[in-house]
Amino acid sequence: MSKLLLIIIAILVLAAGLDGQSGRRKPPLATPTPSPEAKPTETPKQPNANLPQVTAEKNQDYRCTDDGTLAHLIDDPESIKGFQPKEVDTRAEILARPEAKYTEEARRIGVQGLVVLKVLLSPHGEIDRIRVVRRLPYGLTESAIRAACDIKFKPAVKDNQQVAQWISMEYGFSLAKSSIFGP
Repeated sequence: MSKLLLIIIAILVLAAGLDGQSGRRKPPLATPTPSPEAKPTETPKQPNANLPQVTAEKNQDYRCTDDGTLAHLIDDPESIKGFQPKEVDTRAEILARPEAKYTEEARRIGVQGLVVLKVLLSPHGEIDRIRVVRRLPYGLTESAIRAACDIKFKPAVKDNQQVAQWISMEYGFSLAKSSIFGP
């Protein structure tokens, strides 16, 4: 019996010696442990967080929305009636014109230039639509559109009636007048 025990011990020592010959250790075998199923949880939505971003294109019309996104308008632009400034008796008066903000990406890359928009001022004192005439990349056009959405104005008047009027708005982006500390 002791002889049998010695043989078993010798076999175990020999087997352990062969396993450690390479100097590498084998990783322990991982046994899968059952984990509770992850239930999807709803995350509270933040404005502009997961909404698809609209890329403003030249000669396209956009409308501002309450949540800060842009709506691309696909109606026929020829069907939109708005007067030019020279066609009205009293032109629309701009009361407040917010500045557009530089996007971080555009500032980092060094994009500069001018965004030109045509804005249709409604007779009700709201921005009806914004058409892109000249655009810039990296979100600068979209930033200019969002700034134009906040324009405050008195509507144009023709024949003693308030009417819609088109105006041109330019938003300049220059790194010389902006800094890394502000817009």
